[in-house]
Order: sequence, then structure tokens, then C-alpha cells
Amino acid sequence: YTFWNFIPKNMFEQFRRVANFYFLIIFLVQLIIDTPTSPVTSGLPLFFVIIVTAIKQGYEDWLRHKADKAVNQCPVSVIQRGKKIKKESFRITVGDVVFVKEDETFACDLILLSSSRDDGTCFVTTASLDGESSHKTYYAVQDTKAFRTEEEVDSIHATIECEQPQPDLYNCLAFENIRLVRYRPLGSENVLLRGATLKNTEFIYAVAIYTGMETKMALNYQSKSQKRSAVEKSMNSYLVVYLCILISKALINTVLKYIWQADPNKDEPWYNERTEAQRQRHILIRAFTDFLAFMVLFNYIIPVSMYVTVEMQKFLGSYFIMWDDDMYDEELGERAVVNTSDLNEELGQVEYVFTDKTGTLTENNMEFIECCVDGHVYVPDAISPPSDSVCSRVSVHEANECTVFLATTQEREELFFRALCLCHTVQVKEEETVDGIKHGIHQGKSASFYISSSPDEVALVEGMKKWILNREDEIERFELLEVLSFDSVRRRMSVIVRATSGDIFLFCKGADSSILPRVISGKVDEVKARVEHNAVVRAPPAHTPSLTCADAQVGQNSVASLYPFSSFGFFRLQEKAADTIESLHKAGMKVWVLTGDKMETAAATCYASRLFRRNTQILELTTKRVEEQNLHDEDLNSGSYKEIFLEICRNCSAVLCCRMAPLQKAQIVKMIKASKEHPITLAIGDGANDVSMILEAHVGIGIMGKEGRQAVRNSDYAIPKFKHLKKMLLVHGHYYYIRISELVQYFFYKNVCFIFPQFLYQFFCGFSQQPLYDTAYLTLYNISFTSLPILVYSLMEQHINMDILKKDPSLYKDVAKNSLLRWPTFIYWTVLGVYNAIVMFFGTYFLFDNTTFTSNGQMFGNWTFGTLVFTVLVFTVTFKLVLDTHYWTWINHFVIWGSLVFFVLFSLLWGGIIWPFLNYQRMYYVFMQMLSSGPAWLSIILLITASLLPDVVKKVIWRALWPTITERIQVSPFSMEKLCQWRRLMFTCADVCCGSAGERWVVPRPRVPSREWLPLLRLCAVLLSSQKRESGYL
Repeated sequence: YTFWNFIPKNMFEQFRRVANFYFLIIFLVQLIIDTPTSPVTSGLPLFFVIIVTAIKQGYEDWLRHKADKAVNQCPVSVIQRGKKIKKESFRITVGDVVFVKEDETFACDLILLSSSRDDGTCFVTTASLDGESSHKTYYAVQDTKAFRTEEEVDSIHATIECEQPQPDLYNCLAFENIRLVRYRPLGSENVLLRGATLKNTEFIYAVAIYTGMETKMALNYQSKSQKRSAVEKSMNSYLVVYLCILISKALINTVLKYIWQADPNKDEPWYNERTEAQRQRHILIRAFTDFLAFMVLFNYIIPVSMYVTVEMQKFLGSYFIMWDDDMYDEELGERAVVNTSDLNEELGQVEYVFTDKTGTLTENNMEFIECCVDGHVYVPDAISPPSDSVCSRVSVHEANECTVFLATTQEREELFFRALCLCHTVQVKEEETVDGIKHGIHQGKSASFYISSSPDEVALVEGMKKWILNREDEIERFELLEVLSFDSVRRRMSVIVRATSGDIFLFCKGADSSILPRVISGKVDEVKARVEHNAVVRAPPAHTPSLTCADAQVGQNSVASLYPFSSFGFFRLQEKAADTIESLHKAGMKVWVLTGDKMETAAATCYASRLFRRNTQILELTTKRVEEQNLHDEDLNSGSYKEIFLEICRNCSAVLCCRMAPLQKAQIVKMIKASKEHPITLAIGDGANDVSMILEAHVGIGIMGKEGRQAVRNSDYAIPKFKHLKKMLLVHGHYYYIRISELVQYFFYKNVCFIFPQFLYQFFCGFSQQPLYDTAYLTLYNISFTSLPILVYSLMEQHINMDILKKDPSLYKDVAKNSLLRWPTFIYWTVLGVYNAIVMFFGTYFLFDNTTFTSNGQMFGNWTFGTLVFTVLVFTVTFKLVLDTHYWTWINHFVIWGSLVFFVLFSLLWGGIIWPFLNYQRMYYVFMQMLSSGPAWLSIILLITASLLPDVVKKVIWRALWPTITERIQVSPFSMEKLCQWRRLMFTCADVCCGSAGERWVVPRPRVPSREWLPLLRLCAVLLSSQKRESGYL
């Protein structure tokens, strides 16, 4: 939407809510016909709700607009008429030649024409697309790679034919026709995708082929839809039930009114005769008008102010996430961000967590941990060799005992280390800044660092750098003859080099499954055993490359010798990532990893993060196995495959999906959302390739990682690190759901208490639509008298200490599956409200019957009766909230007792002054007269006690006979926890120094003289003695 159509579109969204639309109808009815209450009583709360909600949503969308504007209007250099001009990124059209400098992000999909490098290549990071932070090599078109100036590039006359826009990130089909002479095919190695970043290349020239929403990244975006929480859906269901109750009450009263008026004396009493127009009106029209009047009279059973209270609770409550110091990351200098506050309570209902791997679970840093040469494993810390040996090493058979001994096969070891130093495509880079984080800074000074298309190459070279720096040998020089690049089919790379002696070496590096079958000689079994040992026993390795070295005479194409080696590295997990996943499992959530990485790497990360266990039974589903199954069972269609896949995955404790395109991630999330149980899903990622699943999930969380800010901008919430997800769900999500569940149930409860006496009153006033309460009370009940206490409760309540929630994730299950807003709980609150209303009304009625309440013998009137009922009502619903509050602060006390004081002061002021703008003074001196009566005070106390007693008794019985885990913790969280702490402290002191105080508690041990321990020990003994007297635990 735009600035001009924001209001109509926002109004449409707001009036889609049942309560808002209903109150709009009621307000219009009050304007059209004669109703017992003023239109202000419905219009004022409605307009207040609409305005506050529009301001809140407008502010949040304005923040999103600012973030989008920063991306869409970023300046881009475009070549026109041989000169560079600046354009806003959204104005780029197909065919524009773009000039991109190092560290700039591509604004659209491009075909690389030329670069600053002589060979026409450039290096690009695609972390925001596929999650891989390594530097990838792309190639310029052969016919244009020599064009390196604006004039030369502008002189190119060519036609590029591309396929229609496709979401596939890994394939692109295009053809280039240079001057209508040469027809050259182009592939994905020539295409630079939007969102990628130019690295280690001074500049490039490229032509735009897909722009705007036709880029591959945009086609992988999931369309953004309005997200509604499960609590809001429950609210709408409850509103429908209450609307049916309202219609039933209005219908019953309408029918009973005409039965009552069947007697002519009751139809037209002498003090209220009808006009001639009323007598001539048709009975159906009169009945319909009366029905609408009763609807207006009882409309307060629908709590329209509940929506504005919920909106305020969500908006203000979101700041508790942003202010949480535990979710602040000092390295990034970032706090948690809330982009959408409408889903706070949904954080406490998550059943499935879909997470990216690279940058989310891992830190994108691979480390060299060990190597195996000729069947011997080298100790990681021994890569700095002494002068008399190349390195220390460990036998494979004695690896567990870590027995270190000197190397004896120095020649092969030297050959292995040469392979590590030469078989790679690593380049040296000076200081670099990525997302505000500087790389290549050592002790405050600029230093070089390594970049490569593969992180394991960097890890291997860095591992060798330490060994090289500690050697005093002369520098060896090799001439690079040829590089056979790595690809996904061969799964290995090779280099051919010539030494100064003239010898030619072929070094080959790749995955163990690709290298070991090609080994001719050497200790293959030992190396293979070590590879398998690391894949199973050492969980952290996310990639296990196996290195093979060959001494070959290339000219004769004959291999002289072939020896296997191996090295191992791993991606470091983010801090506390494994602990977070384990806590999510204990909380009853299922964690799925959706990654674009290959299976071996992702599986090792799952073991490291404790998503997979050692005894976990792994079920693998691959394309090859599906094809084999299809040969045997051709009757299965795609739909049945989907159902089988869903059924298998739902019964698994964890699922790993590899080689996933961004749109496929969203499809997986959508499939789980649409399953039978309709579980609440959460998606978390840090790159643009995760945006689709973030938008598709019920709750989307972006991580402020090293892959740009696309995920953060499109998410509902953003956190600095994956570890912060634990507190966000187990603490904040738990609290938000508890608070808003109580808020919703409490609003329905207090409105039943409020309006049901009005329904009963009609049986005693001839169904004349006479209101029980004054107009001021009708208007201010939900706005002023009872709204602030529940709002503060919904912001501050902590039914359990947050430290306990973090230590015991299983407590999350107590609130899962919308347990506090189920129909039995809703019915209990409604029945409790009806009971309280009956006690208030009939208690006051019987106390009024044939009784004089004033000292002069004057009887109370109907407005005094209604005021007494209303006074009991306000105090009862407020004390009900007091009984439900577990966490008290000065704010709670101020608001709760302050709201009661405000009610009393307002009633005194409203009835103590003759207001000139009112055409009636029916409340004058009513409240003061009521308070001057002793029986009225006694009635208020008795009726409040009688109303609250059943709920108190029910809670006591339930907690005594069928307590939940939460209720048990609420009984004595302090005493149990502190007692255990003091016991541990005392026994520790007694172990160190067994003085006289310690001997009272533990078996005497040999005395250790230590005078400084005695004061602490005596303090422990005193405190434990007091604890023992207070509780019988010790």
C-alpha cells in the first residue's frame, strides 16, 4: 500500500475482526433507532480501539518501509554513452551495463562481461543465497573479457537470449550473439545473482538480464501474508460463541416482552402511554426494533476494549525482548529486534523449529584438527615440529591413549605437507570489512588472511602456516602447470606442479569416497579406518577431506607411486548451539535442519549439535532410492509420496533436508503447517536464502549473522545468535502466552459479570430495556475501571522464576498446544462469571427486599440498586485478578489499588456535583447515600467474599489433589533451591576443613588445619540450622 491508501486498507483489515465489525453495526443501530443507551457508549471504545491499532500498525510498517527503501534505493553505477552514472537500484532495466566495485552487492541478476583480472574471472560470496560464505569463481564471456573501460564496454553490440525467469539458483540457460556473427552459450558460471557480493576483485562490468521481481532471489521469496496467532483465532471463536449468547438473550427478552405486554394494562400503563404513530406501527417492525434495542443493551458482553488492551500488551511487551541484556551480543553490538509484535504469544506455542545450518548453527569457520600420514595420526598441537623431527604423531591403534612418538618416514611426511601447501586455490587478502566486522586485523595492525572458494582449503592452509613459520629450511619454489578445478561430479581437485629439480608432481585432493577407491598403494585400510573413526567418534567434523599424493611423469601419462593421506577439519558450532537444541528437544519441539549444503557436511553438524545421537537410527531418503522404489511400485503418485514422506518425518525425532533451494524450504514448512494437527512452526535463518521459509512459518526469526540483513528485515523477530532462541522461546514465549491467555479469559469473565445482571434486571422491570447501570459506568467500566490492572498483569506477571524456566525446559510443555485457551477452561471462566453475576444481583436484591437502609427510613431507588451491584462488580473482578497474581511489584500495587481508588473518587465526583451539560441528574448524591448506610458496607463485603470463595476453594482442592508441575514449583521454589545450594556449600566446606561444626553434619574425617575456613563453615551451620527448623528436608 501507499501513504494514500493506508487508511482504507487498514480499516478493511481491522473490520475483518468479528468484534470490530459487530460494534460498528451496534454503533450504527444506536444512531438510527431509539435505544436505551447513548451511541457514545459504543462509539467511543470502538474509535479508541481503531485509532490505537492503526497507529501501532502504521508505526511498525513505517519501520519496514525504511528498511525496504534503503535496499531499493541504493545507488548503482550504470554505463550510458561511455560514462558512468548513478541510478537507484529499482530503476535498473534489462540490458543496462552495470559497474560493480569490490565489496558491493549485486542489485539484479547479471551476465559477467569483464573484470579487473587478466583472466576475466571474479570472486563472489553467495552467503545470502545458498548459505555458503566461501569465495566462488565466476567467468566473463570470452568475447568481452578484454573490454575494461567504459568506452569499450559501451561499444559492445550483442544480443542475449535467456530462458524465462526461473527460481532455480543453480542453473541458468542463456545464449549470446556477438555482432550477429558468433553464437556463444552461457551457463551458471557466467551469471552473477542478485544478493551476492563481489570479493577480491577490484571491479567488474556486467549486463542486467533479470531485474526486480524476476530475479532468481525474488522468485524464491515467499509472498508475505498476514500472520495471525493461535490466541487470536481462539479469541475469534470465543467471540462467535458470545455473539450467539447475545442474540439468544436479546431474542428471549423480546419474546418475553410481548408475552408480558399481552395484558393491556401492562402494555400501556397510565404513566407511559404510546403515541399514535407507535400504535399504528406493524408488530413485526416493533418486535425487530425491540430486538435491536436489546442487542444494544447487552452488547457489552462482547469486549471490544479487549482488542486494544491486547494490542497495547503486545506492543509494550515487545520492548521486554529488546531490553533483555541476556540477548545482547557484545561482538556485534546488537540486541534482539521485534519487527512484528502481533506474534509474541506464538513464541510459547512452537512445536516445529526449522533452522538453517551455515551461519545459524555454525560460525562459518572451519578449523584444522588433525591429519593422518601413512597410517599415523598427528597430534593437533604438534604441528610446530622440533628441529630433529618433522612432527609428532600417534598410531591409529593407540589414538585413544594419545601415545606420541617421533616420525620415521620423513620423506612421505614432507610430501604430504607439500600437498597441503600446493593443492588449493587459496588467495591472500589484506584487511576486509564485511557487515561491519573487520577481517585481517592482528593486534591492531593490518595483516593478510586467506580466502578461497572452499572453507576447508583455508583451514588446511592455515594449519600448514604454523608449521612453515617454525621451519628454518630454505624456501621451496614450484611452478604451477595446471589446475583441475573441483566440481560436484568428480568431488576432487588436482594440481600439476614442477619443482626446481624438474620433477613433476600431481597432487589430488577430495572427499574420501572419491579418493580412496583410486589409491594404488599405501596403507589404505589404516587411513580409511581413521576417516570412519572421525566420522563417528569425533562429532564436530562437518567435512572430512581425504588427501592423496601422487608422484607422476605427466608426459608419459604413467603413475609411478600413489600414497593415501588424510586430514580432518570441522566447522565450529555457534556458542551454546548444542545446548539450545537439546533444550528445545526437552521442551517437546521437533527440530528440522533445512540447508543447501551437501549431506555429509550437514549430517556431521547435526551430530555435533546433538540433533542426532550416537544411537540414533538414521533413515536416508535420496533421489536414487525413490527411483528404485518407483520401478517396483509404479502405482504410487506424487500425492502418495508426499503423504508417505510426511508420515515418516512426523514420526522422527529430527529431520535433515539437504541441497534445498529457498523455495523448497518454504514448501517443507508449508507441508508441515497443512498437516492434520496444524502445528505451530518457527523458521530461523540468517541469509536471503532463508527468507521464504521465514515468511511461510507461523513465526520467522532472523539471525544477525555474516550473510547480510535480508533475513532480519523479513523476519518477525531478529536475534544476534542462535543461543538466544532458548530464552526467547522458553522464557519470553512462555511468559507471553501465560499473560495473554489470562488477559483473554479475564476479559470475557469480567464482561459476563458486567452484563449478566443487566439481563436478570429485565425480569424485574417488565422487559422495558431499562439499563441497570448509569451511562458513565457503562462507558468507563472497560476503559478506566478494570482495564489498567489486567494490562499491567499481562506485562509483568511471572508465575515461575525465569531461571527455573531456563533450567527445566519441560515446563514449556505445560502451555503447549494452546492448553490455557481450550474449551473446558473457557467454559469454567464463563460459568464463574455467571455465578458471580447471580450472587451480585440476587444478593443485592434480597438485601434490598423490604428493608430500609438509611437512618431516616428512606428506601433506595433503582439507581442506588444498580450502583451497589456495580460497586460489588468492580471490587470482585479486581480482587479476582489479585488472587491470580504471583509476581508483585510496586507497579502492580499502584495500578490495582489505584484503580479502585479512582472508581470511588469518580463516583463521589460524578454524583456530588450538578453537571450543567447533563439534561438529567439521576446519579446526584446516589453514591454518597449508599456509602452512608452500614448495611450497604456489609453487603459489599459479604457479596465479594461469596463471589470469590468458590474459585479459591477450587484452587486449593486442585492444588492439593492434582497439582501440576508448575503448581508444585510455585509452592516452594525458593526453599528447595536455596536449601540444596546451602547443603552443597556446607558439605564442600566440611570436606576441606572438618572442624567441630562440620562434624555435626558429616562423618568425621582427618582434621585439616585451615583457620580461614572456620568463619564460613560456622555461617553455613547457622543457616542450615535455621533452614532445618523451618522445613523438614534435612
